[in-house]
Amino acid sequence: MSDQATQKETRGFQTEVSKLLHLMIHSLYSNPEIFLRELISNASDAADKLRFEALSQPQLLEGDSELKIWIDVDKDANTITLRDNGIGMSRQEVIDNLGTIARSGTSEFIKNLSGDQKKDAQLIGQFGVGFYSSFVVAERVEVLTRRAGLSAAEGVKWESGGEGEFSVESVEKTDRGTTIILHLRPTQTEFSDSFRLKNIIHKYAEHIAIPVCMHSENWKEDGEREVGDYEVVNKASALWTRPRNEISDDDYKAFYQHISHDFDEPLSWSHNKVEGNLEYTSLLYIPKRAPQDLYHRDGVRGLKLYVQRVFIMDDAEQFLPMYLRFAKGIVDSNDLPLNVSRELLQSGKVVDSMKSALTRRLLDMLTQMAENKPEDYAVCWAQFGQVLKEGVAEDHANQDKVLKLLRFASTHTTDSIQSVSLADYVGRMKEGQDKIYYITADSWTAASQSPHLEVFRKKGVEVLLLSDRLDEWLMSHLTQFEGKSFQHVAKGDLDLGKLSSEEDKQAEEKLQQESQSLVERLKKVLGDKVEAVKATQRLTDSPACLVRSQYDLGVALRQMLEASGQKLPESKPTLEINPQHPLLARMAGTADDGRFENLALIVLDQATLAEGSALADPAGYVKRINGLLGELA
Repeated sequence: MSDQATQKETRGFQTEVSKLLHLMIHSLYSNPEIFLRELISNASDAADKLRFEALSQPQLLEGDSELKIWIDVDKDANTITLRDNGIGMSRQEVIDNLGTIARSGTSEFIKNLSGDQKKDAQLIGQFGVGFYSSFVVAERVEVLTRRAGLSAAEGVKWESGGEGEFSVESVEKTDRGTTIILHLRPTQTEFSDSFRLKNIIHKYAEHIAIPVCMHSENWKEDGEREVGDYEVVNKASALWTRPRNEISDDDYKAFYQHISHDFDEPLSWSHNKVEGNLEYTSLLYIPKRAPQDLYHRDGVRGLKLYVQRVFIMDDAEQFLPMYLRFAKGIVDSNDLPLNVSRELLQSGKVVDSMKSALTRRLLDMLTQMAENKPEDYAVCWAQFGQVLKEGVAEDHANQDKVLKLLRFASTHTTDSIQSVSLADYVGRMKEGQDKIYYITADSWTAASQSPHLEVFRKKGVEVLLLSDRLDEWLMSHLTQFEGKSFQHVAKGDLDLGKLSSEEDKQAEEKLQQESQSLVERLKKVLGDKVEAVKATQRLTDSPACLVRSQYDLGVALRQMLEASGQKLPESKPTLEINPQHPLLARMAGTADDGRFENLALIVLDQATLAEGSALADPAGYVKRINGLLGELA
């Protein structure tokens, strides 16, 4: 080993880590006891990683295969010592893992910290920076560690006061694993009490699959405390292997918080054992809050995978489709070989069968929640609705199930909350209605105020209001629901089917005949700015609107694709006018061609703005409006 590798060196924290530590230490932290849960979880992960690596390198166990966590309290010294015999860390791993947290998305984490206790605590869990919660209770932290397989001389000591610097030096460490010594702050002496720590362990680490040991204590008649041998404090058995009737709701919730590092309780869970051609146990959870990287499709996701209770990997993404990436849980299989690798998991009939079954089970969980606990499902949809929509295109086998889970705003709701299911809509359809009508826009306000809705409001026909960025893409993958086709109300000819009476049709024919001269005059003025001009009964209050081709891209999707640099084919809308509107009636009687042209361009620009599109000549529009206002002044 080189002299440089053995010497003690002092390093500065990555700038963002220093900021994080300062915020955590000096802000009011609502639940400081969480530090113990985080350290125990990290030690449990270290044991899991050792088990996995020892499958191919049994020498890493160094003759000690009984993995445990030990916790000691020294009330006089005001310290807590947590020790494990897991995988441990090398010098470089110590520097990488304890001096930087780039893998945890530090910039985004810092940006979201606010001083709000509850919110910040949730973020700690979401970003996986639990080790740093040690500094909430400790004024100084020492870490002694040696990676399994390295020599005793390659032990490492890391030390920091949680301010700007940390030191790293090589030390002699005969046993593998990691020891963490917390020198408690004078204000946190409550945690130097072993009874207090045991209660925290029962609360947060009861069901991790590794023993957590502390000294037993007895009180003599003279009041002295007698410290005995180590005893296991937690149950130390994998929760998912126990019968469901022996597991309480609190047990399930605590286990979720252990595997997810989430401070919230889950919305729902499902514990299931499959026997037959395949044998495996799954425990799936639906979180209450979306992680920060939910929309990063290449982010960390997946279930914890065990094979015959041996931990294999943290993020086995092969068992759930991408659109269910928010789910948490574990899967323990007897049918995957113990030497399973990430490459082998990428394909195969066993994995595919398990993925299909786990996907159906998770969709069933969501369906049951939607039916039996609509308030919980409203929370779920608000957090994960956007990614669930991806399933419509990505999972044709389960498309019907996904469709029933979708929620929308509509003209029958009073706000932007998405609470209307497709089944709700179909159940409220008017007699003779054979289509599901919808409109897309870049905001709920724009959708709800669109002139295209006027005739539907007049007839009392419900229209779905779609304003998420994904919605235009979503609807391009939908053809029908329960035999009802979908119709964009701003695309193609207005087709109300049996909702239009014979009188309506005759009135429209008459309207078109009477307004023919106005239509031709507008077409001449507007020229190639529009595909066509036509009179319509689509409108009741507005003077005009733009209608796109049935197969044209919607405005929102077009804008999104153009912003990404894609060149799209030119598309011209049809201008549909309401000849009975006072403005159009006045234009029809205007003999001044210059004035008529100004009014025609104003009508077109207003229809363009109502559609949500940008004006080609906003300055010209303002000039024409100012001129019109000047005449009225």
